[in-house]
Amino acid sequence: MTELKFNRRSFLKKSAFAGGATAGALAAPAVLAQAPIVLKMQTSWSASDIWDEFAKDYAARVDQMSGGRLQIDVLPAGAVVAAFQVIDAVNDGVLDAAHSVPVYWYGKNKAASLFGTGPVWGGSATTMLSWFYEGGGAELYRELTQDIMGLNVVGYMGFPMFAQPFGWFKGEVNTAAELVGFKYRTVGLAADLLQEMGMSVAQLPGGEIVPAMERGVIDAFEFNNPTSDSNFGAQDVAKNYYLSSYHQASESFEFLFNKDTLEDLDPDLQAILKYGVEAVSTANTAKAMRRYSASLKMLEEEKGVNVRRTSKDILDAQLKAWDILIPRLEEDPFMKKTMDSQRAWVEQVSYYEIMNAPDLTLAFEHYFPGKLAL
Repeated sequence: MTELKFNRRSFLKKSAFAGGATAGALAAPAVLAQAPIVLKMQTSWSASDIWDEFAKDYAARVDQMSGGRLQIDVLPAGAVVAAFQVIDAVNDGVLDAAHSVPVYWYGKNKAASLFGTGPVWGGSATTMLSWFYEGGGAELYRELTQDIMGLNVVGYMGFPMFAQPFGWFKGEVNTAAELVGFKYRTVGLAADLLQEMGMSVAQLPGGEIVPAMERGVIDAFEFNNPTSDSNFGAQDVAKNYYLSSYHQASESFEFLFNKDTLEDLDPDLQAILKYGVEAVSTANTAKAMRRYSASLKMLEEEKGVNVRRTSKDILDAQLKAWDILIPRLEEDPFMKKTMDSQRAWVEQVSYYEIMNAPDLTLAFEHYFPGKLAL
């Protein structure tokens, strides 16, 4: 792929300097005849997951904005490498790009989890995505990936995910004490958090969750949202679905590119890849609102799932567990610097957000009385 692009650009440069009538006759048609540049992007999601569809929505926008000059071939998890290995493949140039989440490379450096699955300071996923672009997060991400880890990658964040449900349980769980000893699936620092609460944690890709539940490897789990969860059959192995949690409340997608591949593109194509993330972030949010809410309705009304809110006792215990975990994380200077940046941003921005936000629960109860299970 890289050789093809260098040869194409070299050809265009040579055409521009060709002399006489030959140059005049051939330069424009030669440009028009060039085949599109195709980037190979693998996701960390199965082909049936809505997130694979989200990645394809991004590819469609890149294609249209570039007038077909730049195309992205979206491949599902496992097509080239395993779901958790896309960052290595992008770094090595095996893939040109990936659509994933930073927490999936938490095993390489725990600080990765701070860019999506870190402590919840009181800001939403939208608050934290704004921190990435306006509060210094992007430079900290660059420092971690390029300077500290020495990776040949460039990444952008998009689509502020709704807070992830606490997940799927076979029976009711109402107190933190009831969770002790549970074998539970999650990823990143959420694993450290829930282990602090006495749970035994397995970090698994989405496609391995239901088989692990069926074999008894785990007895409770979370993935992300009602649509993805129902697509892989969560409702077939558990019937109690707990919404609301502090374990993963502020994640966004990671659009990851090989640095050499990205910088070899013309500036306008680089801009399309970058700002296309912003465009699809809005599109993904709108689609997620429609699809996730419809899936939740289907799970409750058609599949016999008991949709519940996580108890205050468990939420309080999660915050106390974060309080124990954070000082340990701050022993790492980079993690402390990043969390200090996040805290400063949330203290300023969320104060405004919370003070300014009307009570939506009060309004919802007014127009749809008795519907909420509070």
